[in-house]
Amino acid sequence: MYSGITRGLFTVVNVEKKPGLLCYTVRLNATLLNNLTVGASVSIDGACQTVVAVTGNDVTFNAIQNTLDKTTLFQLHPGCKVSVERSLCYGDEVGGHEVAGHVIGTAKVVAVMPTENNLKLTIQCNPEWTKFIFPKGFIAVDGSSLTVDQVDPKGTFTLHLIPETLRLTNFGNKQVGDLVNIELDHRTQTIVATVERVLAEMKIA
Repeated sequence: MYSGITRGLFTVVNVEKKPGLLCYTVRLNATLLNNLTVGASVSIDGACQTVVAVTGNDVTFNAIQNTLDKTTLFQLHPGCKVSVERSLCYGDEVGGHEVAGHVIGTAKVVAVMPTENNLKLTIQCNPEWTKFIFPKGFIAVDGSSLTVDQVDPKGTFTLHLIPETLRLTNFGNKQVGDLVNIELDHRTQTIVATVERVLAEMKIA
């Protein structure tokens, strides 16, 4: 479980592509390396990944084909930067919202509008997801817990990003056409699914 508060951008230093598997290494700082062991869970651009090796400051992960199909991790290459968050420990502050690291799929940036003090992004997603996305509701994009501004049922939603978020993430570098990882708020999904089921049962009755 994660809080959706990205701890910064870190460099991918090695990528090895194998059939159905991507082996990649990210160079982390001392804070993120503290007590990090093989088997630990780390969020990489919002995808929950298992540590398979730690060598000095270099941490290696494996992404299987299912992960590559659903996320942007297939685009990783040496020199690119990824958002990283360690999994929560008991007693940690949840500064964002509860994020599982289970990416539902990717969405596309369709508009980028810089303003004096923030950045407005418009993202096109699967229209079926919009029933779980609400103004002022939570959504995780590339692992960052963000508050939704506006939603269009046809499949777009907008985000406003403050300077601190831009400093710690790749959002300031996003261009039209870029993909991002999406995780919907699981509580919202549960509520919507429950209401739909109850209404369907009432119609049958």
